[in-house]
Amino acid sequence: MVKARNLREAKLAGGAALSALLLLAACGGSSAPPDLLRNAQAPCPNIGILSDAAELTRFRPGGGQDLTAMELNASLTGFDASCDYAPDRAGLDVTLTPRFTAERGPAATGRAAIIPYMVAVLDGPQHILSREAYNMQISFPGNVSRAQSQGEELSIRIPGTPQSAAQKNILIGFVLSPEELALNRRRGPR
Repeated sequence: MVKARNLREAKLAGGAALSALLLLAACGGSSAPPDLLRNAQAPCPNIGILSDAAELTRFRPGGGQDLTAMELNASLTGFDASCDYAPDRAGLDVTLTPRFTAERGPAATGRAAIIPYMVAVLDGPQHILSREAYNMQISFPGNVSRAQSQGEELSIRIPGTPQSAAQKNILIGFVLSPEELALNRRRGPR
């Protein structure tokens, strides 16, 4: 009980100090918000990788689905993200950069591959607000069968209040054919 009371008293004292700072800033005659609020960290929506679309395995057409027919195997390995307030705090601006690894398979005929991926903004588990598709080209230097790369830096604006925008979800995944999706679901997450 003593710790809880002390924590409550500390919060009250901190709240009083913040109130005093805001009052002092208001006395300056300027209508600009105080630096304390201007530099506040923006909230971020939930950002994740769609598990069914985290892998892309491409096979040579008509070659079956064994290792000798594999042209490419790619994985979404993560992402870098940052959030900021949209102008006039009319939502959030999310900057997102996905990261990939790719492996050139035995059936690959070239030293480069184009990997399609998408980013979707959702309001709830099944309601898609927006979806954009992108292509990333990955190159394999001579005698190298694995490569790591990152996609382009993407800017996503989520409209609404910052609080409502932070309640949305952003998912990243590969754009898959029905056969590629079925393969991922059969294998399960890796």
